Amino acid sequence: MLSIRVFVAGAGVCVGVAAAALSAPAFAQQKLLPAQSEIVFVTKQMGVPVEGRFKKFDAQIAFDPAKPEAGKIAFTVDMASATLGVPDTDAELPRSTWFNTPKFPQATFQSTTIKGLGGGKFEVSGKLSIKGATRDVVAPVVLAQSGANTVVTGAFAVKRLEFKIGENEWADTSMVADDVQVKFKLALTGVGKW
Repeated sequence: MLSIRVFVAGAGVCVGVAAAALSAPAFAQQKLLPAQSEIVFVTKQMGVPVEGRFKKFDAQIAFDPAKPEAGKIAFTVDMASATLGVPDTDAELPRSTWFNTPKFPQATFQSTTIKGLGGGKFEVSGKLSIKGATRDVVAPVVLAQSGANTVVTGAFAVKRLEFKIGENEWADTSMVADDVQVKFKLALTGVGKW
């Protein structure tokens, strides 16, 4: 059970980073559709992949695909919403060893640059803050039209120990891997066609 708890915490950090990096910027009328979006984190516990997700997150977006360099993205993730789907493990995540949600309730991402790579592909760079630590992250993203909405997908990796996720005995990476893969799918309204 402790191993599962550690893995979940590592995944949470990754998810926070991924969510922050992947949210596409938008104009004032652009909005994130949380019910159609997801942020998933995957880590390994004793070599076995473990997947979790964040259930609550939001974004402030200002993005024109034709002028990506002028875009801005600000993302917040409710760290207490992290789940691995196991109640006992989920109860451990808010504790100080993992996310310490009483002191650090949110993870945040603020974009610094957005580069267009052509064909609906972009690279979003920015500052990810989790549990009082801030790191630079870069996330490749792909935009696709889905009816009137735009879907942004992507993935990136973070190191959980850089954010002090899984402290003390949980810092042993033979139990819970340091690498966390964050995957996201974000549905947005109001993004212009490109």
